[in-house]
Amino acid sequence: MAVYPIALIKCNSYGNYSAYSPDLPGYAVIGATREEAEQNIHEAIELHLQGLKEDGLSIPQSTSFAEHVAIR
Repeated sequence: MAVYPIALIKCNSYGNYSAYSPDLPGYAVIGATREEAEQNIHEAIELHLQGLKEDGLSIPQSTSFAEHVAIR
């Protein structure tokens, strides 16, 4: 099982959320809520990886990681 980090970003101008995985460039989704954006990116990643497998292409390795930084 592959594990890919995702980023969820609240779009202040519209109030919705966008999501993407830095290890899979070119794929981004939106959702009305954080939960919807997270579900959408999970589905997009699954479909993308399934398509790569069906086409006989290699699955990219996850090389990114994320951390939170506390600023005082």
